[in-house]
Amino acid sequence: MAETINMPKLGFDMAEGLLVRWVKQVGENINKGDVLAEIETDKATVEVESSASGVVLQHIVDAGTSVPVNAPIAVVGQAGEKVDAPKAAPSKVESPKADTAPQTQPVADSVSPAVSSPSTGPVKASPLAKKIAKDNNVNLAAVQGTGPGGRVVRKDVESALASGQKSQVEGRPSAQPNYQLPITNYEDKVVPTTKLRQAIGRRLVESKTTIPHFYVTHEYKMDALMDIRKQANAFMPDTEKLSVNDFILKAVALSLRQFPNLNATIKGNEVIQFGHVNVGVAVTVPGGLMTVVVKDTDQKTLRQISGEVKAMAGRAREGKVKPNDIEGSTFSTSNLGMYDVEEFIAIVNPPEAAILAIGSAKETPVVENGQIEVGSRMKATISVDHRISDGAEAAQFMQQLAEFLENPVRMLV
Repeated sequence: MAETINMPKLGFDMAEGLLVRWVKQVGENINKGDVLAEIETDKATVEVESSASGVVLQHIVDAGTSVPVNAPIAVVGQAGEKVDAPKAAPSKVESPKADTAPQTQPVADSVSPAVSSPSTGPVKASPLAKKIAKDNNVNLAAVQGTGPGGRVVRKDVESALASGQKSQVEGRPSAQPNYQLPITNYEDKVVPTTKLRQAIGRRLVESKTTIPHFYVTHEYKMDALMDIRKQANAFMPDTEKLSVNDFILKAVALSLRQFPNLNATIKGNEVIQFGHVNVGVAVTVPGGLMTVVVKDTDQKTLRQISGEVKAMAGRAREGKVKPNDIEGSTFSTSNLGMYDVEEFIAIVNPPEAAILAIGSAKETPVVENGQIEVGSRMKATISVDHRISDGAEAAQFMQQLAEFLENPVRMLV
């Protein structure tokens, strides 16, 4: 029996997605779990997997179409099967006009990429195309886009690289002079915000204006954790070494099992305590942040947690996340320790109840038994929705977290 594939909902605030391209064409065989299409959301370009095996019988929408969540996009069934799938009512993305308002992204000139002149505004391109262009010093304004509405996609950038076209990048000359005149003044620069940055803005304004935050900070002794991590990594390949954050994620998940009120959400007059502990990890991506999710973090080994975070973070930075990578978090973490940050506070990621902001683990003078010694210390701050929990409970959670971080062997048994 034919099965209809719908536009997935990736995040509670997603309303629609842009179907960038069909990976499987009508008439092609497809297995459950194979990539059917690529869609673009406010956050990233995401691969949509088929929920059925068989033959692609129908594309309900065309590439370049904006489709509401849960609307049908394709039908998969048996070869020769007749289908009468409902027609969606999506809106086709139109190509920007030459005199479009400043906030609309212009399309590259339609002449040959080798001679097209750079645009003065941002170029309409997929996240992956932007990353490949940035990594290889390709000027997107000089690349002819073949995607919907003239959008520059990955294959366009790869074609430019194959032809040797790198040109000038973001206004930088391809050959640097031996001297540079002093800069005497600067001009204002207007930078249109990306869809990702707009989405971040909407969510955080909602969070700060509708959620009554409070904050609790705790300092942790990290000497034992740093020592056991060093011992463990001595037996691991370079690609699988554990990070401090891997230990923190495991400790957070185990602590949440004892404080279900912080692994929860509020709905009307009810608090829903989640049965699973799915810890979100904020990842820096071009143009903003994205949260990838380690499912059932409390039940996984440190090595499993480490491998999943590395894989999902890599896909996020390439603009190739899978729906399962970014769905279902019940508690979030944000770690700025790698930037030598001592402490900071984070904004609750709705609809969750709390988020943990993690600073650097540093060697510092400490007093132990009346003596000044060198110790490793790390500060972390939890931000909590005051409608769900109170300061005492948050403080107790931070103390429980210390039990795991300061006695890390408890996470290994």
